[in-house]
Amino acid sequence: MDGGNSYYKDDIRREEELKALGIHYMDAGISGGIWGLQVGYCTMIGGKKPDFKFIEPILKTLAPKDGYLYCGPVGAGHFVKMVHNGIEYAMMEAYGEGFELLEASPYQKNFNYQEIAHLWNQGSVVRSWLLELLESAFNKDPKLKGIEGYVEDSGEGRWTVHQAIESNVAVTGIAHSLFKRFLSRQPDTFSNKILAALRNEFGGHDVKQTKS
Repeated sequence: MDGGNSYYKDDIRREEELKALGIHYMDAGISGGIWGLQVGYCTMIGGKKPDFKFIEPILKTLAPKDGYLYCGPVGAGHFVKMVHNGIEYAMMEAYGEGFELLEASPYQKNFNYQEIAHLWNQGSVVRSWLLELLESAFNKDPKLKGIEGYVEDSGEGRWTVHQAIESNVAVTGIAHSLFKRFLSRQPDTFSNKILAALRNEFGGHDVKQTKS
């Protein structure tokens, strides 16, 4: 069983390779991060149904109540986990944009972001575990001054966007959140220089000069 964040097409290939050796293969998309040890592992399973039944006692031990699901044949578990992570990217981006707007508001000096995050988790429609984690982050560093806005990606968001293209599905929020992560690693992009240069050329708009 592959319980990592693997690409579902790799699962399909591996099953074929291992079948010739008489080895049964299953994929398990697992969510919960470092908290899984405390609260259980949310698990998305792909493979043959008899194999799932064979390992189900293990899943009952590791997962919380109603915290595991047989999703279908090999690859299905990691496919569901891939989409899960794409949704996670978009949710994180939405929270980031919302709090950035709060930070830029005329009421910014009055805001305590830990308190706002806590408030929104008290029955509001945007409550979530991610928001609980954000509350914890604001508790440690109220303005996140100790954190650089540089965001890596571990691959699942890219796979989600690739799959959306193959399936002709518009995942605009997920794609935007992935591209924003790319931008976070490029503080002075060449494309923005081109935009500034063009505005100067066609309209004589001011250009901010780089420091020599």
